[in-house]
Amino acid sequence: MIEVEHISKTFRVSRRNSGFKEATKALFHREYEELKALDDISFTIADGEMVGYIGPNGAGKSSTIKILSGILYPDSGTCLVNGRIPWKERKAHVKDIGVVFGQRSQLWWDVPVIDSFELLKDIYDIPLTTYRDNLEELITLLNLSQIIKTPTRQLSLGQRMRCEIAASLLHEPKILFLDEPTIGLDAISKLAVRDFIRKRNETHKTTVILTTHDMQDIEALSKRIILIGKGRLLMDGTLDELKAVKAEDSIDEVIASMYRKYDIA
Repeated sequence: MIEVEHISKTFRVSRRNSGFKEATKALFHREYEELKALDDISFTIADGEMVGYIGPNGAGKSSTIKILSGILYPDSGTCLVNGRIPWKERKAHVKDIGVVFGQRSQLWWDVPVIDSFELLKDIYDIPLTTYRDNLEELITLLNLSQIIKTPTRQLSLGQRMRCEIAASLLHEPKILFLDEPTIGLDAISKLAVRDFIRKRNETHKTTVILTTHDMQDIEALSKRIILIGKGRLLMDGTLDELKAVKAEDSIDEVIASMYRKYDIA
């Protein structure tokens, strides 16, 4: 279970105007601006639930995922993932989670994919029998048999994303964080990734948190929606409740109208 209570996170960002004079001035005196990434966010996600976590760029989606995965710690509030505080019990915590960032890779760029998998087996200390069983299942379900001996840099984006998802599941995590997993993929690759995520949730009861700008991902995978903007929680309900806000509009139009309502770009 994931329990988030009153989480807030602020980042301090340096700012300066353009020009050589301003650049020289910034060497001796930097001006900073505080950006509130998360503002009193609270929600609970049950075991085996699949949730769409959506919002515009800069809404705080990735910051939330990084806090839940133990990469960041909040300024205030509490967070428990499977009974652990992620940033305080990181070694035990990472064995229970899998993370896929659509624009970042956990695979080694210049070696065959199978070598990356072998390295991850050692990093997570996966028993050999468990590793072989999981690897065989993931190769079959994600159709990796023809590409597993290919260096990561030679894979297409769709092929690499399938390998990234396999890498995140080798150690049988209870929770899977997917941050833009279908970004840049063609229609066929998107369907393959969506189908696999759905089956994984159904057969292994893996808890899934999905952040994406693609509402087709949300409609295909999630019954529950958590909508945030400017670090604030705007809605936590079912997909049907979101559709009912203005039945004649598309999901994208409903969400856009909610952003306008809360003055969120």
